[in-house]
Amino acid sequence: MKSNKVKSVLIKIGIYTCLIFWTIVVYFPIYWLITTSLKLPIDVFRGPKYFPFIDFQPYLHAWNYFLNIHRSELFIPFQNSVLISLISSALAVIIGGMGAYGLSRFKYRFGPWQNQQIAFWIISQRMLPPVAIVIPFLIMFRIAGLVDTLIGMIIAYTAFNLPFSIWILRDFFEGLPKELEESALIDGCSIFGAFVRIVIPISMPGIVAAFLFCLVFAFNEYLFALILTFQKATTMPVLIAGQNTTLGVQWWNISVLSIFAIAPMILIGLFLQRFITRGLLIGAIK
Repeated sequence: MKSNKVKSVLIKIGIYTCLIFWTIVVYFPIYWLITTSLKLPIDVFRGPKYFPFIDFQPYLHAWNYFLNIHRSELFIPFQNSVLISLISSALAVIIGGMGAYGLSRFKYRFGPWQNQQIAFWIISQRMLPPVAIVIPFLIMFRIAGLVDTLIGMIIAYTAFNLPFSIWILRDFFEGLPKELEESALIDGCSIFGAFVRIVIPISMPGIVAAFLFCLVFAFNEYLFALILTFQKATTMPVLIAGQNTTLGVQWWNISVLSIFAIAPMILIGLFLQRFITRGLLIGAIK
């Protein structure tokens, strides 16, 4: 009996040790960003300094540079990134949700292709390397007058994330019982009414997961933003990459900008956590 208690205690110690170690591994880059944003250039180039007030004296010069002196240099790209990623992700989920529902509930035929082949063709469009299609995008957007515009970036990112949205939601819709929709149709609901009133509320965890997936890709995308924007529609990844100047890499500025770049994703993830948890529980029950 005593040996079993000792063994249980040792197992718990091992588990907590692994969890603490992994927590440090996960959160150390964020801690590094915060400390680097508080360093003077001379402290950055002296080598690794980990503890404020012990290894170095913290200053807010980098924060003051972006929040006071050159505020527009930060807030315009930040605002662009938030608007473009939120709107494009919402459009990708709305359009992709309707396409995914159609593929999961109705039978289509396009020559030798059926639903499975059509769905695979849709996701295969996302497998193309972005560099292979960015030049055609640039030519089309230049002709249409959409270069360096928020609308142009929203269209590009919506098209960019649409295959993922369709693929994720199609699998989720196929796991839902069709009897619920059939009951709604018997009660007088139209197909679209059953989709809106029955399918969407039940599928909210999957919709939120698809939205977060699209949001992360849109917010962090760099190549399209680099090629299709110049000044008005510049996003955070382009701004961060631009801190490599002729004077060298401005690590303190990059740290401040990186904190602003990851903060919205963290807040949105925390806000939508309950929907994600619900989706995991539904999957476990099934």
